[in-house]
Amino acid sequence: MILSKIDSDFLRYLLADGHAPGERLPSLAELSVETGMSMGKLREQFEVARMLGLVEASPRRGIVRTEYSFLPAVRLSLLAALAINPAYFDAFGGLRAHLETAYWEEAVALLTDADLAMLRSLVAAAWQKLSEPRIQIPYLEHRELHLTIYRRLDNPFVVGLLEAYWDAYEAVELNTYADYAYLQAVWRYHERIVDAICAGEVAEGKRLLIEHMQLLNARGVSMEAPMRSNGAAALAIINT
Repeated sequence: MILSKIDSDFLRYLLADGHAPGERLPSLAELSVETGMSMGKLREQFEVARMLGLVEASPRRGIVRTEYSFLPAVRLSLLAALAINPAYFDAFGGLRAHLETAYWEEAVALLTDADLAMLRSLVAAAWQKLSEPRIQIPYLEHRELHLTIYRRLDNPFVVGLLEAYWDAYEAVELNTYADYAYLQAVWRYHERIVDAICAGEVAEGKRLLIEHMQLLNARGVSMEAPMRSNGAAALAIINT
């Protein structure tokens, strides 16, 4: 049985007792009596559940069971990995690129008219930021555009991994600087991708997505810089 594999009395209690998302749980003092756990042990195990995003606590609401999300667990592990070695971001970026490509058709098929309108508004907002006298990096628009395409997938693990990528992107501060030519190239691709989606040209949108993820890996380098090669011309996968 799965519950027997979980090495936490509190997690087993939480998951076995059928608490629904949004349901308020007893206080820690009451839980200590109910589960027979010492307060110290309960607090330790409760903190693990909180970090996994399974519960939240506040003075006003008390302890509440939350909706399951894969994001808290993977984000914590990913940030720890980046603290150990920032180069892990490239590895995770490669995973993210494969996920977006693999789930493209399924994700696009689920988009609503409201989603399409949102995608168009994000492109317009990004170009507005890039045309201001004092240029702003449209990071939030970048993040939201990609996540909007995939957010309706009925797969919390894919969505959680994609959300964690953008948290890591911000953690390594890729949202704070980019060459203007690079930003223009990125948003030209975004605009064409959104146009393809809205026109129902799913295959063309995917082709553009793959090209978009093959922009130069070195930020601040001219877009006309020579492509890297392994005997044949090849572009480097970038976390775009």
